[in-house]
Amino acid sequence: MLDQPLKERQERWREEASFFDKTVAEIDLRPMDPLALARYRGPLRRKFNKEYRLFLLGDLRGKKVLDVGCGEGTNSILLAKLGAAVTGIDISPKSIEIAEKRAEINQVAASCRFVCSPLETAELEAHTFDVVWADAILHHIIPELPLVLGKLTEWAKPDALMVFCEPVNFNQTLRRIRFMIPVKTDVTPDERPLEFAEIAVLRHYIPDLRLQHFTLLSRLDRFFLVNYNYERSPWPRRAISNLCASIDSMALSIPGIRRLAGTAVLYGHPAKA
Repeated sequence: MLDQPLKERQERWREEASFFDKTVAEIDLRPMDPLALARYRGPLRRKFNKEYRLFLLGDLRGKKVLDVGCGEGTNSILLAKLGAAVTGIDISPKSIEIAEKRAEINQVAASCRFVCSPLETAELEAHTFDVVWADAILHHIIPELPLVLGKLTEWAKPDALMVFCEPVNFNQTLRRIRFMIPVKTDVTPDERPLEFAEIAVLRHYIPDLRLQHFTLLSRLDRFFLVNYNYERSPWPRRAISNLCASIDSMALSIPGIRRLAGTAVLYGHPAKA
């Protein structure tokens, strides 16, 4: 008979896999938008979240990248297009199936491999990856954060760069206001933004952890950008998004205002064994 913690863990895995299987069911498998690829090839603008993360990574040619919670492969394909050898891991079988098809369509299948597994039980070779990349994953696994971070740092090379992008909540008043605004979001039952307690856990595994804060006025992008697509929005809408990002970049450099950020890029190197 399974012990209760394992039962609870397996039930959470089933819920997460089911949620994301349904989420990706209608994914469009067209090749990557050439405008998006051109954007992320540079020159990179550090006021934008993903461009900032790619700036941190530098030249990816010849590097091994672990895409944690790769989903249907959007980031994996981009990283492979930029020269990396990518291993994507995700709990959703449907997502992994689509990621494999996406890699074939984008002609990077030789540079990608995908693993379907919960992070907690995955077995990957130790000290393998030059980069550990995770996009909005840790806030789904807060109860398992020490276990997962232990695995990620084990799989990373000693000098690897670990880069996470996560929703954050460093201001409870702003969080309460957010719940008063009727904006529909699709979320899994247990997820929530990272708070100071989780940052402390991250520092245990990534001693030189640094945070770059994003998303103050850029919360409004959902109203300006067509289908939340920067590249395919008309230039006046992109100009508004650019302005919001520029204001955010300046405002969120101020310690008092920094706590109003909605997301953060967290990065550093694994603790020495």
